[in-house]
Amino acid sequence: MLKADTRSAMLYITEDDVRRMLPMDVCVRLMRDTFSALAEGAAANQPRRRMYVPTGAVLHSMAGAYGKYFGTKFYSVHLKHGAHFFFMLFDAHTAQPLALMEANYLGQIRTGAASGYATDLLARPDAHTLGVIGSGFQARAQIEAILQVRKLREVMVYSRNEARREGFAAECSKTFSVPVVAMASPEEVVSHADIVVTATFAKDPVIDDSWVRPGVHINAMGSNNAQRRELPAVLVNRAGLVVVDSIEQAKVESGDLLLAWDESDWSRRPVIELKDASTAHRADDAITIFKSNGLGVEDVAAGAFVYERACAEGLDRKVYS
Repeated sequence: MLKADTRSAMLYITEDDVRRMLPMDVCVRLMRDTFSALAEGAAANQPRRRMYVPTGAVLHSMAGAYGKYFGTKFYSVHLKHGAHFFFMLFDAHTAQPLALMEANYLGQIRTGAASGYATDLLARPDAHTLGVIGSGFQARAQIEAILQVRKLREVMVYSRNEARREGFAAECSKTFSVPVVAMASPEEVVSHADIVVTATFAKDPVIDDSWVRPGVHINAMGSNNAQRRELPAVLVNRAGLVVVDSIEQAKVESGDLLLAWDESDWSRRPVIELKDASTAHRADDAITIFKSNGLGVEDVAAGAFVYERACAEGLDRKVYS
């Protein structure tokens, strides 16, 4: 039987460390490199798996390999008691554990960065207005990431709670030095936007097909559940190009697509993976959709960067030695 190497030490990296060490502009570049590596066969991803228990709690895990590293993000969720996110990073050559990090912000930043990369590939170069449905944890990162790839003149936001969307707009305007305006309806947001983000917990569509102009790019990232969707089927079927981070994973958890398509549509519709989108053609008047679910390999690439920066800074917070 193989024995664990009790002589090794593993860094413990906190949420504050991750926020400080993983700037969005760097993470967008990391996502570009990650999907290029996937295209070249130099990285690997294992789709998310879920364990449900009778108490209502769910354990999620997702893994990947990138460069010198491999790792797993695992998180527990209970609707009444919250969520807890952690990421484990290992040396791919020796299997030695290198770091355990708190991973809520890791997920937020890399999810935004993946949308930023997709937007850079799929949105029109002259796109300058962003419409966001949702004002929660992920919506802020989506704005920050898209600002890395497009010169936005205005951001419009809608969420159901008026006070929350007003506060979100004011905070983002100050943080990002771009006008962020709270709108009274989702239609106002979508009908004036060149780029649309849906970042909600909705079960049913939050936008209508008739609001979306030709040539708009949409990042739908709120749902990774087969029974939930943010986009109506008619809009999904109207799109000139649908991009997913992983077709294998999308066929399990992309409700936006699963509730719009049957099995034959996956081969008949214009759907590709993000790793292949850099060479895809889009007509100027085509609607494009990036359906984001989030991949374990994204966490590995982002987590490895944080780990290397922590080492360079001399962080010495050990879990065991």
